[in-house]
Amino acid sequence: MRLRILGCGGGIGGDSDTTSMLVDSDILIDAGTGVGNLTLDELRCIDHIFITHSHLDHIVFIPFLVDTVGFMRQKPVTVYATQATLDALRKHLFNWHIWPDFTKIPDARSPYMQYEAVSEGEVVDLDGRRITPLPANHVVPSVGYLVDSGNASLVFTGDTTTNDALWPVVNTIHNLKYLIIEAAFCEKKKEIAIRSKHLCPSLLCAELKKLKCKVEIYITHLRQGEADLTMREIQVCAEKLNPRRLMKNDVFEF
Repeated sequence: MRLRILGCGGGIGGDSDTTSMLVDSDILIDAGTGVGNLTLDELRCIDHIFITHSHLDHIVFIPFLVDTVGFMRQKPVTVYATQATLDALRKHLFNWHIWPDFTKIPDARSPYMQYEAVSEGEVVDLDGRRITPLPANHVVPSVGYLVDSGNASLVFTGDTTTNDALWPVVNTIHNLKYLIIEAAFCEKKKEIAIRSKHLCPSLLCAELKKLKCKVEIYITHLRQGEADLTMREIQVCAEKLNPRRLMKNDVFEF
């Protein structure tokens, strides 16, 4: 499997795009502004979109993707998420007020888009590529994802804060190679991180102490203007783990 980072920033501007990852050529994990970096042919290949949660920076390009290539495709794009997240998409986005309901265009029998609910621990097997929702702790219902090729695997935590439910699962993944985990705020904004259920360096380092596997660690969701500071703070408290900053266009093969 090949996973390419299309966007991993805490916002836009300059070279920053919000969260989206392309798995092989046909799977997206989240659909932030990073999706806009794909060509038309690449967009047309997307069959599956796995969403961690309903916040705009993770879903904003689903409407544009489906609107752009839906009529070019022979089957609908499938959006996978928890039932709570799918309900939010139906009610607040694909509701004919903000955007058309593409589960009914051109008609309900042959739509451009369809939904599929997933639950924590439920494996979705796409031709041997196993994607499993993991526990997350955010201000809206959220999950992370385990992406497993069979040979090795990657965990993406999604947006989360202190999350005791995650680590017993992660620590049992025998072939785990990569961990992508967020740190949305620098240390001086710890109170904001706590209120918004994100991580800052001290909270992140406390979480990483629960990790029992030896893996490569990458930090995502860093905010412009604070990214370098946040990474320096993380390096101080987690130096032995050698956490690295996730960058757009990073590629993971496993």
